[in-house]
Amino acid sequence: MWHRFHNGVTEIGYSIDSTNCLDFCFDNETPRHKVYLEAFGIANRSVTCREYLEFMSDAAYARPEFWLSDGWEAVRKQGWRAPLYRERDATDSTGWRIFTLRGWHPLSALLDAPVCHVSFFEADAFARWRGCRLPNEAEWELAANGSSIHGNLLDTGRRHPAVASGGGLDQLFGDCWEWTASPYTGYPGYKPVPGALDEYNGKFMAGQMILRGGSCVTPASHLRATYRNFFHPWKADKSPAFQASRSPGVLRSQSGRISRVTARRSCQRSTTEGRPQNQ
Repeated sequence: MWHRFHNGVTEIGYSIDSTNCLDFCFDNETPRHKVYLEAFGIANRSVTCREYLEFMSDAAYARPEFWLSDGWEAVRKQGWRAPLYRERDATDSTGWRIFTLRGWHPLSALLDAPVCHVSFFEADAFARWRGCRLPNEAEWELAANGSSIHGNLLDTGRRHPAVASGGGLDQLFGDCWEWTASPYTGYPGYKPVPGALDEYNGKFMAGQMILRGGSCVTPASHLRATYRNFFHPWKADKSPAFQASRSPGVLRSQSGRISRVTARRSCQRSTTEGRPQNQ
């Protein structure tokens, strides 16, 4: 199911309340500014393990037409065949098992939960395979504006992405950090904070992609619709995911929501057939 948004001008970024000395955001969430968006639609939930298994079963990891050039290079050099923390398991009907914070689980038991621990390259390739694309961060923020910060977050105690509730635009917050199609750069007019604080955000604004929404190990108090996380496009150990989006004639993938990416390290790295350890 798709939630549709009209074209027009919107504002993104955090608006600091200068009258409140306790008001807080990170410098990379400012300044608030206007952007123009074409009409688009975004999937009502994250991409699931079941949907991603279809992608894998279609030999997508062996088909360069779905991959960005650097993504295809990573697939070949690193021997990717599945998301991180997956291992072949002949005893399960899917042929795979997943390592979680509670140990190994058969993939068949998690098919309707969001797929996680996918890199930006994998999220983008899935989107192309599905005829979609990833949403950019302005589209994601517009979709999230007005939504309360609730979902499968740290306080639920689940510690793993959960099945969507099926109500409205679901899983915007929690479960997994979601990849967007936006590179990590400063907003128009952004100036790094002088001094030591410049080390926190400004120096990382090169070669990384934006993630939004938090994960199942993120405290609710840490999140807001304007919060920007960032990660290298080949990495997947923050349990990233994505959602799909679409614009007139173009479907967007899910990091728009294909499975939103988790920006917290949620399990230890293990050597698997699906993803070698030496990444």
